[in-house]
Amino acid sequence: MKSADILTGITTTGTPHLGNYVGAIRPAIESSKDDTKQAYYFLADYHSIIKCQDPDRIKKSALEIAATWIAFGLDTDKSIFYRQTDIPEVMELTWILTCMTSKGLMNRAHAYKAAVDNNEKTGRKDLDKDITMGLFCYPILMAADILMFNAKKVPVGKDQIQHLEMTRDIAGRFNHTYGEHFALPQAVVDEKTAVLAGLDGRKMSKSYNNTIPLFEPEKRFRKLIMKIKTNSLAPEEPKDPETCTLFAIYQAFAKPDEIKAMEKRYRQGIAWGTMKQELFEYLNETLKEPRKRYNDLIKSPGDIDEILKKGALKAREYSVPFIDKIRKSIGIQPITA
Repeated sequence: MKSADILTGITTTGTPHLGNYVGAIRPAIESSKDDTKQAYYFLADYHSIIKCQDPDRIKKSALEIAATWIAFGLDTDKSIFYRQTDIPEVMELTWILTCMTSKGLMNRAHAYKAAVDNNEKTGRKDLDKDITMGLFCYPILMAADILMFNAKKVPVGKDQIQHLEMTRDIAGRFNHTYGEHFALPQAVVDEKTAVLAGLDGRKMSKSYNNTIPLFEPEKRFRKLIMKIKTNSLAPEEPKDPETCTLFAIYQAFAKPDEIKAMEKRYRQGIAWGTMKQELFEYLNETLKEPRKRYNDLIKSPGDIDEILKKGALKAREYSVPFIDKIRKSIGIQPITA
């Protein structure tokens, strides 16, 4: 098995929504169709316990995320699709890398600094209160995910670029000490990838509880579309598509000629109720077949488990001999060898 040309992880803490699809799932699945590239995709379930201590939610999320990717056409024969927790070598590498990582580097991590700042703003004397070592060392686990398969490119959002830079720092330090073992991964930030707003106009995120799940039943799905926040312009008044959540969602799914036609209707005036209904109908039709496949998969969790186990077996064809090479490089080997 060859190393990863592309690697992407998905944290198992929530139900996939429209923003996840547009920002991560769709571009990743498109990348997976390139026969010249080896793509690795994994459920980052160890990452999920950093912020979520609800076992049922994590288990449900893993099922929903795996079913979503497969329903949208991920080719699990071409790509390597696995659960992080099925690759024990990742955790072993995490410890090895932890021993190579300076505390000062982790002190600069955005998530840790934000937690410290929050404690300071709330007047806590202990600025590290409620900050776990999981949160503090999160970038090292992410580095292990990437370096375990010598990933060349890692698609990330702008908020994750720092973690890729840290991964490169950690890999460089290891290589300097023990020889060239790790490729230095590149962050891939697609500036064209849309970031969708949610029900309240803020970025669609489970943190804000403003998401529109991809595969809600039709009635519930329509109800959520109808709840999207708009302004108070009258139906006949011209509207700016560039500042409208409804249009942004439509644009992320529609064809170029459909987008142009909708822009014209905005300039001429369109009732919000009309736009919401048409957006619902368009998305509902687009998601009809994936929703059916998703619901069938959800009813057969054993089939998904088998797909993930097969993916883990393929991934370990690379990780097992590679971690053995890493062990030997640091002196962990039979004494008589």
